[in-house]
Amino acid sequence: MIVNADDFIKFLKTCQESKLLGYEQAIVPVVSANPKNKELVFSPVNTERTIELDTTRTIDPLKNLYYVPREKIYPTEFKNIKRIIAGVKACDLKAISILDKALLLDNFVDPSYEHWRNNTLIISTDCSEPSPACHCTLMDGSPYPNAGFDINLSRVLGNYHITVGSDRGKQFVEHMAMEVEIVDALPDVKDQVEANRNKMERLIEQLNQDFVRTTDYEEIRHDSINVWQQRSKACVGCGACTNICPTCYCLILNDESKAEQFIKVRSQDSCQLNGYARVAGGGTPRPQMFSRFRNRYLCKLLFMKSNFGEIGCTGCGRCTEACPAQIDYRQVVEDIGHETAFEKVSQDKLEGDEL
Repeated sequence: MIVNADDFIKFLKTCQESKLLGYEQAIVPVVSANPKNKELVFSPVNTERTIELDTTRTIDPLKNLYYVPREKIYPTEFKNIKRIIAGVKACDLKAISILDKALLLDNFVDPSYEHWRNNTLIISTDCSEPSPACHCTLMDGSPYPNAGFDINLSRVLGNYHITVGSDRGKQFVEHMAMEVEIVDALPDVKDQVEANRNKMERLIEQLNQDFVRTTDYEEIRHDSINVWQQRSKACVGCGACTNICPTCYCLILNDESKAEQFIKVRSQDSCQLNGYARVAGGGTPRPQMFSRFRNRYLCKLLFMKSNFGEIGCTGCGRCTEACPAQIDYRQVVEDIGHETAFEKVSQDKLEGDEL
């Protein structure tokens, strides 16, 4: 099926304005208000900023619309609305599949996350250009979605090729067909979609051609401390990498009760912070910066794979772009697979760098 791109945007606005199918909010990627860049951020569709559904991923992960940075969880204060999120990229869909396994367990269901999963229609789009740090193809991913969406849109000139991925998506398209023109896709359109996808994969592979790595991530568990200490030298422990990561879900639960009112507030936490996992008496399992740095890579490449059957890195590259020390995630993964890249340092030196 094919729909005109401008007609589709207009329909999203109509959905929000008229609450079609019960959807009260439509969220899309828009160009940041910062005039110095073209970074994309999620925003309601009625914004005056330029909408970019099919270029690259947003600077903020989709996770933040489901698992917000700070939220009161008791008593719950869910906004009882249905919403549409359009312009979602494959890397964020892959992240959501991991969060589903972590937060929708049989014995533990995060009520806030479940609420938004049940009340959100996901419209994904193929990427048409990479961000500088994108490396989905290095992480067994692709710049176009294969699953996890209700509807996927692939840009072909001034139109979108529609792929339906769920019953909810099918209902949405059927209703859209009553408002705007939708026609069947000809074979040459599908060929163009495939050609565009292949071109995008080649662009990302070319972007990352200098990063050679092993796929046997189990080996990094046995790399010497010297390598991790050297790679973490520039790290300041700010937690930007984990805060921007689409698959990190560590939390801290605070009691903010007042008088007779019982209140619990959940905030996103970071394993990179010095106080993370600190216990009574001030003890902490990872007092040294390099050990916290190492834990993040082991978590993404080994622990999440063991727990959820998927590597915890989606290749979005947000951590690299957010790092104030300009630490490139891709370079670290390559280096820890080639231990000889660094000179050995003495144990005295390691102890001297302990935080």
